Amino acid sequence: MSNMYSYEIISEFFILLILVMALLVFLVTNIVHSLIALIGVFLFSAILLFILGVEFIGALIILVYVGAVSVLFLFVVMMLNVRMIELYYIP
Repeated sequence: MSNMYSYEIISEFFILLILVMALLVFLVTNIVHSLIALIGVFLFSAILLFILGVEFIGALIILVYVGAVSVLFLFVVMMLNVRMIELYYIP
């Protein structure tokens, strides 16, 4: 098995993981679980960029998106204390 073929299999595996996590972002009803799936999308896309040889962009994704944006989203969700009953209540 050649080295290039193994990179293709690993890349396709991480692309599949990114797609599954992206679907979970929209399909999960709990906001915190959706945020964890979004962090997974960011991490798997950074790992895919590391595999493809673009280490700088992968490190930027980890620092900026996972480190700052996701923590900010989590902070806002925790501060707002959003309840699922309030989201689905239609008067």
